[in-house]
Amino acid sequence: MEDSFVVPSDPVERFVTAWERVQATAPAGVDAAAMTLATTSAALEPSARVVLLRDVSAAGFRFFTNYGSRKARDLDSVGRAALCFHWFWLEEQVRVEGTVTRATTRESDAYFASRPRGSQLGAWASRQGEPLASRAVLEARYREVERRYDGQIVPRPPFWGGFTLVPDLIEFWHAGEYRLHDRVQYRRQGGAWTARRLYP
Repeated sequence: MEDSFVVPSDPVERFVTAWERVQATAPAGVDAAAMTLATTSAALEPSARVVLLRDVSAAGFRFFTNYGSRKARDLDSVGRAALCFHWFWLEEQVRVEGTVTRATTRESDAYFASRPRGSQLGAWASRQGEPLASRAVLEARYREVERRYDGQIVPRPPFWGGFTLVPDLIEFWHAGEYRLHDRVQYRRQGGAWTARRLYP
């Protein structure tokens, strides 16, 4: 890959450009928004799971979840997390690290209103990560919520909303022949980004 790739620039803008390309080329059945979110608890217990990127801008990377979930508890208590995107069909990967804050009520309301009605009802029915006696219990909770909001707009649950990860490190990885991969790491220092090439 040409050396111009390492010229310091805004890596968030670079990511946005890459993500547009990724969404346009994703194979059928693949959700291009899928990313691994890694967190740690206050007791330094690590955990990782796949979530969906819902927005990316200069403000950061935004995703949504149940605020009672383990991931939300980790994010609230530690305030830092890491993301990893693996676009296997392009042989590319992006790693992101940074600080995390809750999205505003307005941001969470706006996104919740855009979700399919079934997903809105599901957010109310699920006690994410809590023990569940049987699938029948979950389905019964869903039907109860469905009856409660029959013919009405489904409001956002107070326990559901977004998080924004503000990056201070973004690393782009591209597969290379003979495993001579290309890695460029951007780090934010004093409000500005600097870039450096890393050994694969």
